[in-house]
Amino acid sequence: MNSAFYSGPVFAMARQQFVDVSDYLEIQPDERDRLLYPKRAIAVSCPIHRDNGETAVFQGFRVQHHLTLGPTKGGTRFSPTLEIGEVAALAVWMSWKCALAGLPYGGAKGGVAVDPFALSRREMEALSRRYMQEMIPFVGSHIDVMAPDMGTNEQVMAWFMDTYSMYKGSTVNEIVTGKPVFAGGTAGRREATGRGVVHLIGRAMEHLRIEPAGATAIVQGFGNVGAVAAACLVERGVRVTGISDHTIAYFDPKGFDVAAAQAHVAETGVLRGFADYAAIDPQQLLCQRCDVLIPAAVECVITEDNAARLECRILAEAANGPTTPGADKIIAESGTDIFVIPDILCNAGGVIVSYFEWVQGLQRVFWDEAEVVERLYRVLDRSFEQVIRRAERDCVTNRNSALAIGVDKVRAAKASRGLFP
Repeated sequence: MNSAFYSGPVFAMARQQFVDVSDYLEIQPDERDRLLYPKRAIAVSCPIHRDNGETAVFQGFRVQHHLTLGPTKGGTRFSPTLEIGEVAALAVWMSWKCALAGLPYGGAKGGVAVDPFALSRREMEALSRRYMQEMIPFVGSHIDVMAPDMGTNEQVMAWFMDTYSMYKGSTVNEIVTGKPVFAGGTAGRREATGRGVVHLIGRAMEHLRIEPAGATAIVQGFGNVGAVAAACLVERGVRVTGISDHTIAYFDPKGFDVAAAQAHVAETGVLRGFADYAAIDPQQLLCQRCDVLIPAAVECVITEDNAARLECRILAEAANGPTTPGADKIIAESGTDIFVIPDILCNAGGVIVSYFEWVQGLQRVFWDEAEVVERLYRVLDRSFEQVIRRAERDCVTNRNSALAIGVDKVRAAKASRGLFP
């Protein structure tokens, strides 16, 4: 297949990971394109009226990787650098993530190329509603279910749901997940990814015989996922010595008051100004000594340039695709014995609880937060144990083990159903 349509470094990374795991699984060449390349890619124009009276047009995308196991599922991000290759890569990773967790979904991803911080609330609502309006022919509660991602939130999901529901003529809760609880969302969804990250860090610490009390952690990316993860680590006795966002990075071996940092971000919108005495170059933050390093921001932050300088014991990938294949190779061959919790396992808490929200919406029966969290941890424990067993059995990396489990499930489903789905 001519792959020029899906270009860019992020898709190249997803493709290389797939090639590596396909070699390990001995997948035949004529099977590979069908497993890797998306079933459907949509590009739309989203015109809105700006507050100054001008008309602006933003480019929107949605990629649906496969529909073999059920509807597609994936987030919607608003980012100024968003392009189709990145969206496709995120959809592919979501497929393997859902399959690893045993969810009845294919992967999807979407979004708009826009800086959400440059929009007023009214403009944000106009763009959110226009994007969903353009997507209506391609989505549905049994076709493709959206969720929040970088640059979007519960409010955007509520606007999505309302726009779709107005078109249908009745409330359709299950068309999106990550909604406010009072608009049909589920308790615990906002915290799910961060909680899941820390639960898996706890499992890794048990595996490596590291005591949480007195351990240290660095969180790169103090957004929803990173901030929740940092707070949950503190609850377990871990000292958070490094935090960062897109405006500033801080490092202090004595640790930070995470609750105070969260309050500062809630008030100002950014981390800058919280602890400027501890400012450090963002690239250097990743290379400071710690027990746990959590990249929770964007793709491709751990590369061939810095992988050999990592000084962590556990690398917990809360972001999608934070580690390049070249960096993976350096980590695996470095002899530093870094325990990687790969992204499709580490940040799966969000999509798992999104699945719970979808099921509750379909059934109109809702669970309390304790039940949601218990079910979340049960799924994560099962996935963690499968990944560790396979990695040890076949002497492969945790990443290839996790990817192999996901790819194998999708491959088997496609083989059983035939050519069309």
